[in-house]
Amino acid sequence: MKKVVAVTACPTGIAHTYMAAENLQMAAKEMGVDIKVETQGSIGAENQLTEEDIKAADAVIIAAATKVDKSRFAGKPVLEVPVEDAIKDAKGLIEKALKMEKPKDYVEKVEEIHKERSAQRTGAYKHLMTGVSYMIPFVVAGGILIALSFFWGYKAFEVEGTLPWALMKIGGGSAFALMVPILSGYIAFSIADRPGLVPGMVGGMLAVSTGAGFLGGIISGFLAGYTIVYLKRLIKLPKTLEGLMPILILPVLSTLIVGLLMIYVIGSPMKAIMTSLTDWLTGMSSTNAVIFGAILGLMMAFDMGGPVNKTAYTFATGLLASNVFAPMAAVMAAGMTPPLGLALATVLFKNRFTKEEIEAGKAAWVLGASFITEGAIPFAAADPFRVIPSIMVGSAVTGALSMLFHIELRAPHGGIFVIPIAVSNPLLYIGVIAVGTVVTALMVALLKKKVE
Repeated sequence: MKKVVAVTACPTGIAHTYMAAENLQMAAKEMGVDIKVETQGSIGAENQLTEEDIKAADAVIIAAATKVDKSRFAGKPVLEVPVEDAIKDAKGLIEKALKMEKPKDYVEKVEEIHKERSAQRTGAYKHLMTGVSYMIPFVVAGGILIALSFFWGYKAFEVEGTLPWALMKIGGGSAFALMVPILSGYIAFSIADRPGLVPGMVGGMLAVSTGAGFLGGIISGFLAGYTIVYLKRLIKLPKTLEGLMPILILPVLSTLIVGLLMIYVIGSPMKAIMTSLTDWLTGMSSTNAVIFGAILGLMMAFDMGGPVNKTAYTFATGLLASNVFAPMAAVMAAGMTPPLGLALATVLFKNRFTKEEIEAGKAAWVLGASFITEGAIPFAAADPFRVIPSIMVGSAVTGALSMLFHIELRAPHGGIFVIPIAVSNPLLYIGVIAVGTVVTALMVALLKKKVE
């Protein structure tokens, strides 16, 4: 037998409160549904719902014209309607409540937000993120293997034939060497499907060999993709010869066009830009490092996995190919602190959160530690004008401190799981993240109002 619990309340707490309760009870009996109704009338709450009642219920109906505390119904489908609706159509309310789906928990909400954002990507942003998503596993594998080679000494890999040498050859000489071609190839793939892979990857290889770096790889990817699109529109062959397009005409012409442009037009200017950028990043003063780290931190927290966040992340990841590792450390630390700071705030300042948010804070610890910045989104969605500024301040402090101490990270993801092997100063890095977490929690306590 299905079970429903309900709460009825009207402004005066006299007639409609009890009429609504009676109608719900009569309708439930007729439908063969078990129901318990709590009335919040002028003399107080009667027939109060216990924790056992709520736990056993399949759905909750709140038919009220006054405020009813819904926090005790967390995790249950809750149908909230005016008290008059229970008087007019109690049977319809019960049917509707029983058809409602169980609300998603915190982790499910984060996963759903992530999927929705992926589905909403369009145009150039979608193509770039496709390339980045295919590139990341190569960078993770390469970065961790490079870091492992340093366990035997920073220059141990220079001795040919040793295990450190093999690890460096696999990680740096192979996995890292493929990151820009993969980025370029899959940007082109996103634009033009399979025909884009050949000119995209060749363009990416030329970006590496000409010194154009990941910026050149991004340009070659878009160039290759749209070259294929243009050639498909331009070249029209008889039906009998159409089979030559994907295996001969498109690969040769597109690779030729992209290759020549990369060598004679794009390569040199992009190399100059990458050289200047790399020199500036490696030689920046402490003041510039702090400012730059703070900017990266602000970007990571601003939209928590959105376009601004992904721009900072892509920039830092691309720099790994140029052996610039400090921005990556700043970006990951600043991306971890929003959910970690909110999780800490739910522990230290419980009166700023609902019971559901306090429960969600337990999962936020895991998401933050795993470098899933989207873990802060449900909290931000509930109170954006207080939560978003709080996490931005915390992430800005984190990014600034990471850059100030010149901490380097060779893997673009993994959170706490890669800190021992891929971070130049693990203990200091954990301290930086801890400071950012505390700052975030204090900002939340300062800005958020108490929850009654």
